[in-house]
Amino acid sequence: MSLMKSRDVLADSGTASHGEAAHWSYEGEAGPQNWGELSADFKVCELGFEQTPIDLKNAISAQLAGVEPDFRPMPLKILNNGHTIQVNCDPGSRSRIDGRSFELLQFHFHHPSEHLLAGRAFDLELHFVHRAESGQLAVLGVFIQQGAENAALQPIWAGMPAVAGPVQDVGTQITPASLLPTERGFFRYQGSLTTPPCSEGVLWTMFKQPIEASEDQIRKFAALFPSNARPVQGVNRRFLLQSL
Repeated sequence: MSLMKSRDVLADSGTASHGEAAHWSYEGEAGPQNWGELSADFKVCELGFEQTPIDLKNAISAQLAGVEPDFRPMPLKILNNGHTIQVNCDPGSRSRIDGRSFELLQFHFHHPSEHLLAGRAFDLELHFVHRAESGQLAVLGVFIQQGAENAALQPIWAGMPAVAGPVQDVGTQITPASLLPTERGFFRYQGSLTTPPCSEGVLWTMFKQPIEASEDQIRKFAALFPSNARPVQGVNRRFLLQSL
């Protein structure tokens, strides 16, 4: 599929060769090990050399341009697309990443975390998906570990649909900036979408500091998605960088 035909469909859907959606899953015959065989459009899932997620270890410390999110409060527009809970973002929120401006399109969650931190998995992982005017995609990733209840998650958790369906306008405001860690140290590498079609050329920034969610909050998401995390992929010849 064209990556950016719509703000609403990015990152968690793919299009089969003849225009019908190819069914994919996180388990069974349509699971990650077979994504590349499900559609001609998904071949890079199997053959790509810059796939995401990865294990964040052995990073090279470097002087990197910082990350400057500028997220505005917005109405909560939430979607269960059958693969995750996704919040679609109104225009106006942006991030400056590696010296370039990217518009925030949507954010969504994975259980457990897709990336590992030196072999360790976290309870959840949050992805803020952005696009530059050039069409390049960039993702800010946040680990979520068990701890205190997260007030910023509450309206999302209260409104998340239990079954897949269309976008729902919940009628409340959310503040995505409250879901970012206070410390902004990060890892940086070139990767891909973590769902079919697994398109490469995505600029990844994973924050080192996790945020917290309560045991009940983690359990509630896990009840909907027991496992919606792609296994880690090979780093191959890529450079994994980390901020000083």
